[in-house]
Amino acid sequence: MLDLNDLTLSLNGTALVHLTARVAGGQVLTIMGPSGSGKSSLLMALIGALPAAFTQSGQITLNGADITGLPTAQRQIGILFQDDILFPHLSVAGNLLFAVPRTAGQSRRARAGLVEQGLISIGLPGYGRRDPATLSGGQRARVALLRALLAEPKALLLDEAFSRLDSGLRAQIRDLVFHEARSRALPVIMVTHDAEDARAAQGPVLDPLGTPLTL
Repeated sequence: MLDLNDLTLSLNGTALVHLTARVAGGQVLTIMGPSGSGKSSLLMALIGALPAAFTQSGQITLNGADITGLPTAQRQIGILFQDDILFPHLSVAGNLLFAVPRTAGQSRRARAGLVEQGLISIGLPGYGRRDPATLSGGQRARVALLRALLAEPKALLLDEAFSRLDSGLRAQIRDLVFHEARSRALPVIMVTHDAEDARAAQGPVLDPLGTPLTL
């Protein structure tokens, strides 16, 4: 459960975001609004990376724990951007191993096994040694999703995550992301300009000031 309690973000004295919302595990809350309305700033606040020019008030709780003041690395919130941001100097497996938590006593072989099982689950078995530059857009999007999930997040954020994909691939990757989020009971907040994304999410749709939107 991800709760936003009177979360307000202001810039130069103007409130851009004002939200009170509860996102249950497996549910997708969609935030829509014009460019500059504060949508991406909301996501930055949720991961603890809000630019210093903004002022923030209110509370963010995840599974009952107040994470408002925690540093990014301790929030356990994953995020997918419109660019996949894979590390070009690492193989696909190297990118994925970067995300796997280092559990005490767990061998590198065991961690590599988690990566390979993950690649199988997203339809990319045997791709671990590939250079990310050799992947198609859809394959890169799958690897980026898997990297986010291997970090074992407790919630997932989507920042225009499907906007660079063509229409057919967009629907395929979107369905995969929503399926994985629901199967793992992750609360999801999605920022998008696309009404079809919002309809596919099958959840509430708000503007950054908390007004319900009808599609």
